[in-house]
Amino acid sequence: MSTPDFTHIPVLAEQTVSVLSEAPRPLKRLIDCTVGCGGHSGMLLERNPELEILGIDRDDEALRRAGEHLVPFGARVHLKKGRFSELAELAAELGWDKADGILMDIGVSSPQIDDPRRGFSFRNDGPLDMRMDRSSPLSAARVVNQYDEESLRNIFRNYGELDGRDAARLAEAIVRWREKQPFARTSELAALCDSVLTRHKRKGPPAPTLCFQALRIEVNGELAELEQALKSALPLLNPGGRIAVITFHSLEDRIVKNFFRDMAETCKCPPWLPVCVCGWKPKLKLVTRHPLAADGNELKNNPRAACAKLRAAEKIEEESVGQ
Repeated sequence: MSTPDFTHIPVLAEQTVSVLSEAPRPLKRLIDCTVGCGGHSGMLLERNPELEILGIDRDDEALRRAGEHLVPFGARVHLKKGRFSELAELAAELGWDKADGILMDIGVSSPQIDDPRRGFSFRNDGPLDMRMDRSSPLSAARVVNQYDEESLRNIFRNYGELDGRDAARLAEAIVRWREKQPFARTSELAALCDSVLTRHKRKGPPAPTLCFQALRIEVNGELAELEQALKSALPLLNPGGRIAVITFHSLEDRIVKNFFRDMAETCKCPPWLPVCVCGWKPKLKLVTRHPLAADGNELKNNPRAACAKLRAAEKIEEESVGQ
């Protein structure tokens, strides 16, 4: 089967390139932890003539597309397969112990969503897969067909942000369905979600949306990956360098917001202490006090950017702390 022809438009591209390129430290080495089709990386390479990029992705198809897109930049581009939580190890393989910029564009890409064979979307029927790395043993079909009812309920509540009753109803319905026949197609699961959740007059996005989000997060370990990637990124970043993270739903954004806030705090002492005794020194300063979002022009050209949020922070020069 031939590969579908997709046009990928990177979200918040101008804001991302500006935030990273305008750091006080010259941008010579950048790690794009989720290189995807190479859209952000290509723009950064054009803007910064001395820049080299390490592009990471666990999706073989994404790496192939990135390689094709970034051919004009030759030896300035290094692509490696891996999880973005492995950025330190992958950088070390290249001989990099530091970087001047780090970019993370979290979540599923448009080519992944639009390819029915990947099983990420309920809008086109396909196998119930959702694996970003197709060599991984855990697929969405395995989750819905093998996880017990309590585990499914917790996934839908914690990752799909369904309320307790809706999560319980959906988990129970899945278990009943699979007793007759296992789930194999996205259309089967989408129909069940519609039947169960719409019947109870749930408000919000289309009924399957949060169910599919929850399963995708579980299959790919996305939130744990993000938490580990942020922790690994901080020691890699040179002072004066910046980290930029694009998120698409509140679970991701909350993790990034809290990490940046915690690393930017000037004191960890309890509020009732009259003076600071903790000795904590901030590691980051916030570049974006509030997340940047797509403007009207971008939304007109790329409606999928509506949910995107960009947060950025800058590594603090050690000698500047406390000055």
